[in-house]
Amino acid sequence: MKLTRPEHAAPADAAARREIPPVICYPVETLPHPDVAGYRAVRPGWDLLDEVIVPPREARVFEVPAGHFFRITSIEGPQVGDLNLWHAADLSERFYSGKTRALHGTHLSTGDQLWSSLPYLRPMATITEDTLDWYGFDAYGGSVHDVIGTRCDPYTHHLLSGGETYHHCCHSNLTRALAAARGLSLAEAERHVHDVLNVFMCTGFTRDTGHYFMKASPVRPGDFLEFFAEIDLTGALSACPGGDCSSEHSSDAAACHPLKIEIYRPQQAPAGWAPPAPSGYDRSQGADLG
Repeated sequence: MKLTRPEHAAPADAAARREIPPVICYPVETLPHPDVAGYRAVRPGWDLLDEVIVPPREARVFEVPAGHFFRITSIEGPQVGDLNLWHAADLSERFYSGKTRALHGTHLSTGDQLWSSLPYLRPMATITEDTLDWYGFDAYGGSVHDVIGTRCDPYTHHLLSGGETYHHCCHSNLTRALAAARGLSLAEAERHVHDVLNVFMCTGFTRDTGHYFMKASPVRPGDFLEFFAEIDLTGALSACPGGDCSSEHSSDAAACHPLKIEIYRPQQAPAGWAPPAPSGYDRSQGADLG
């Protein structure tokens, strides 16, 4: 947090320095844009392959083959979810929230893609529909589906609570679910759990101090976020112990509700679609420079 009373005097040209306009770090004009209309065109007649219910304060793992769709739906009451994604054949390739944020912004919606970690850096999934797209950004700078938060975890809870132990943080939920699904020890599974897409969560940064904030999610029963799987995916979703995150998380005090995951198989692949290849960078890292 920046100091309210800086210890060092501003230079004479401080105002001019502050007025320098910003430059977008990663211009995305050359980034391939997914054909959302083409993806949606193959949804009619799709088959429901699987349905997974994520209980409150727990997580569940699900599998989505490349070329299939999955939806995350609020079914009983306002509830946010923490989403992890991995390449189904290689858990070392996982969702890279930081690069996704750099390419698409702090909050995601239709047409944005979830990118995988280095050295792969390819789209893992594309958002094809978002029933909360109407929310936009509110007067506080808040919006939904963020890639700025990490995930509630027992280590931070222990630190900030003065030593309390709480096991239903999303980090722990995801760890237990992945361990059970893949036959891993908890220690092995924990290494694969990573920063999340906060599905339905309404968040932002305070304008005076820059603190990460949360507020009541606008999600209603029936709202969903839908994805197209660009590669074979293993996913894990935690129904956050914060419920709608209107007051607190990492506790049993908040009202929590289940979330539903549905996996759909379209009758055919979208026209011209093929699973994306990993990054074409040669991984030499400049070793031949001298």
